[in-house]
Amino acid sequence: MNKKDIETIDKQYLWHPFTQMKEWQEESQLVITGGEGIKLCDEYGNWYYDGNSSMWVNLHGHRKKELDEAIISQLGSIAHSTFLGLTSPPGILLAQELISIAPKSLSRVFYSDSGSESVEIALKIAFQYWQQRKNPIPTKKKFIHLVNSYHGDTIGSVSVGGIDLYQSMYHPLLFPTLSIPFPYCYRCPLGCVRSECGMKCLDVLFDILMHQHDDIAAFIIEPMIMGAAGMITYPEGYLTRVRELCTTYNILLIVDEVATGFGRTGKMFACEHEEILPDIMTVAKGLTGGYLPLAATLTSEEIFNAFLGTYDESKTFFHGHSYTGNQLACAVARANISLFEKEEILKSLPEKVRIIESGLKRFIHLSHAGDIRQAGMMVGIELVKNKNTKEPFTPEERISNRVIREVQNRGMVTRPLGDVIVFLPPLSSTQSELQIMLDILFDSIKAVASD
Repeated sequence: MNKKDIETIDKQYLWHPFTQMKEWQEESQLVITGGEGIKLCDEYGNWYYDGNSSMWVNLHGHRKKELDEAIISQLGSIAHSTFLGLTSPPGILLAQELISIAPKSLSRVFYSDSGSESVEIALKIAFQYWQQRKNPIPTKKKFIHLVNSYHGDTIGSVSVGGIDLYQSMYHPLLFPTLSIPFPYCYRCPLGCVRSECGMKCLDVLFDILMHQHDDIAAFIIEPMIMGAAGMITYPEGYLTRVRELCTTYNILLIVDEVATGFGRTGKMFACEHEEILPDIMTVAKGLTGGYLPLAATLTSEEIFNAFLGTYDESKTFFHGHSYTGNQLACAVARANISLFEKEEILKSLPEKVRIIESGLKRFIHLSHAGDIRQAGMMVGIELVKNKNTKEPFTPEERISNRVIREVQNRGMVTRPLGDVIVFLPPLSSTQSELQIMLDILFDSIKAVASD
């Protein structure tokens, strides 16, 4: 088929996520037809560095031999059978392996297909737990989250989100929640200075928990960094204090590791940086190394036990879907976890993180690079119109879109978050590849956003 015909068919029949389709149809688009290592290939044979790990999911590069073989091997047995009323070795063994690497407070695994659903499940489990545990507290029905947080796109996960752009249209559909200021130290919502405030933003959480703890089921948070909010990093000790407050006031802590899990921040899970033990944890994205959709919600044994009972008690967790525990996805997820040990990936990350940190130092001299945030292999560069006043660009100036187009022209792909340019390379990127990608990013910002 003519290469141009492919794009024409796309524009005629497809509806892309988080995309204004009017603009999509008016512009030429990149059609990806292949991949190798940390690069993607388009329909014309051009190669691009995968600068955002194919939407934060790819860990080991494309066409990774061990992951390919895991899927092929599993196909020799079966691709899928239901997890409702049946079970299978890939799902069983993956659960065991997940618990072996998860925080020690977690002991049970519930599978799903996406990060949004893993959060939806976490919310339902937390709510139901308080209603039917040994000593129920039926008033515990509310959830706390950070302002500007993002936990997915389903109704429940949007309810505990805080990005108005994604939420306002659906507000009549959402359940009420409680929100607290997020620790956006570059633009502190409380007007504080990071070095002096003592994390004043947590005073609101303390006040809410002190007065309303009997009504609150759980607090949900991305540990260490808020991804979709613009790669917002927390002050050191912030998460520790959150855990302490939740413990003091008998609130479940849900850590959303969908974006941060599997080495993204330099440790297997971001909550390990402050040795946090969550009550519930959600994982997805990197769980299969970026190969197939799979997610999981992990809980403590105490929470699991609250769902045990006789048939007539109706304590069952009534949630599930057709592809729960899919064998192909579980098989490749097992291979993904095995690679972490085989290739000692976590040991290789500190030096890569240091290279990124060192390479980012020159970005602050760019005339419109307002703030540069990094958590391990996760980077956000916030572009501003005026560095002294922190004045943002107007939407009409489309600064991030123009930068991303330039990045693409120079041989890399990524996707912005508002006016925050995201750099989130595969963990398998070599030190020299990281340098090349950082150079592309620097030169692109300099070319588009300079005085």
